[in-house]
Amino acid sequence: MMLSRAKPAVGGTPPPGDRRRKKGKKVPQLEELLALRDFTGAIALLEFKRHVGEQEEDADLWIGYTAFHLGDYKRALEEYEALTKQPDCNPDVWVNLACTYFFLGMYMQAEQAALKGPKSRLQNRLLFHLAHKFSDEKKLMSSHQNLQDITEDQLSLASIHYMRSHYQEAIDIYKRILLDNREYLALNVYVALCYYKLDYYDVSQEVLAVYLQQVPDSTIALNLKACNHFRLYNGKAAEAELKNLTDSASSSFEFGKELIRHNLVVFRGGEGALQVLPPLVDVIPEARLNLVIYYLRQDDVQEAYNLIKDLEPTAPQEYILKGVVNAALGQEMGSRDHLKIAQQFFQLVGESASECDTIPGRQCMSSCFFLLRQFGNVLIYLNSVKSYFYNDDTFNFNYAQAKAAMGNFSEAEEVFLLIQSEKIKNDFVYLSWLARCYIMNKKPQLAWKLYLKMETSGESFNLLQLIANDCYKMRQFYYSAKAFDVLERLDSNPEYWEGKRGACVGVFQMIIAGREAKETIREVLHLLKSTSNSQVEYIVRIMKKWAKENRVPV
Repeated sequence: MMLSRAKPAVGGTPPPGDRRRKKGKKVPQLEELLALRDFTGAIALLEFKRHVGEQEEDADLWIGYTAFHLGDYKRALEEYEALTKQPDCNPDVWVNLACTYFFLGMYMQAEQAALKGPKSRLQNRLLFHLAHKFSDEKKLMSSHQNLQDITEDQLSLASIHYMRSHYQEAIDIYKRILLDNREYLALNVYVALCYYKLDYYDVSQEVLAVYLQQVPDSTIALNLKACNHFRLYNGKAAEAELKNLTDSASSSFEFGKELIRHNLVVFRGGEGALQVLPPLVDVIPEARLNLVIYYLRQDDVQEAYNLIKDLEPTAPQEYILKGVVNAALGQEMGSRDHLKIAQQFFQLVGESASECDTIPGRQCMSSCFFLLRQFGNVLIYLNSVKSYFYNDDTFNFNYAQAKAAMGNFSEAEEVFLLIQSEKIKNDFVYLSWLARCYIMNKKPQLAWKLYLKMETSGESFNLLQLIANDCYKMRQFYYSAKAFDVLERLDSNPEYWEGKRGACVGVFQMIIAGREAKETIREVLHLLKSTSNSQVEYIVRIMKKWAKENRVPV
């Protein structure tokens, strides 16, 4: 989380930790506390001695060091800045100050301070990370060449691999270090995090379990376990994993509190997003993306676009989300430019070597072809992943549209009817495609029922036109006549009378051929009589004559 910070910040003071000394023991020495990594105890001892005038040698340096390791970067910054103003300042302090700036997201100041210090492996590692932050490939490669085959340098290299989405390369480094250093248990968390990013959630869980057996209350490890549960199961299972953590008030929880609050919003399906996510944008990288997703789910496409338009995508998820937002905005505004941008983003991800065989990669290619209206190719990609999305309404909506567009109306109808979301079922695109499927599958009465359920609006008028014309084309003249009749009442366009006249004559033909009930002629006559046109009388006279000859009461 900290290495990914993009927004400068001066963090608050963390609350006291929960380490407690056992009664009856002597006051420990600074060296003992540092060896135990009891930084809370160490800083308390240093401050006490400073207060009573028993200053330790290099006490200011040690206070800066312990504050830094407690995550209290503001306090560490104050100590190191004060030291740099002293005439006999140890030159190594500049690199320590630079590290503090880095963790506060103050990257320009970090670089300036680092260059004032003597050359060292720590300075090179920090400059390596800064070059990544500044996207300066030349400086990145220069610092890379100065890395040595020592644990600290290799861990720094693995970190850069991770942040550049080279997860397998990071795993290889971590596993190589673990072979020689089995006691470095925390590396299992890093390996698990890489597997999580590669979508191997069950493998991530197995690796993570090794660390959690030894450190069961680790905030970062429990958070990752919860994220795995979210991917493997659902939000409730994920939230249950975090319950014990959120109930505690340990310094461990305080360290990752922002991350936990962010993830709880995700686990709860966006609940509390507007309260939690905006302050975390550019602190936690995913906060911006999840806030965009929240706006999309609220149909606030413009706000989603405003939030993501200036983001330069570097990871597949960012390219995909920019594609989705541009596609939504393009459809809402009727903008070909936005749709073109969306299609290009989807194609970029779907054709990339790292994503082409993943589920998101194939979904991207299907979306690309959908926007290009190449529905045969859409089905090739959707068919390859449909077993993963049987109950996914959004997937089924797109899948059914592609099926229908290719003329496979029977299967399209089945898939449309699998959809449970009321929001989708009230969408005009859904209603119009389902009506067309009903008509093409010789169920025009069901298409007519869809219209009857709609309130009078521009969309209901468009659905009427679809029913009238599609039924006419499929020789389902009775429902075509009913639709044209309503259209004629709503709009005096002469084309509607011509359609109604043709449909009524078509019904009459079907009755004569014995393919429509004779009694239907009564309703046809009623439809015709509602029009004041000189042709009506002639048509009605012929129909009545036939009815009389065939003893059909009218």
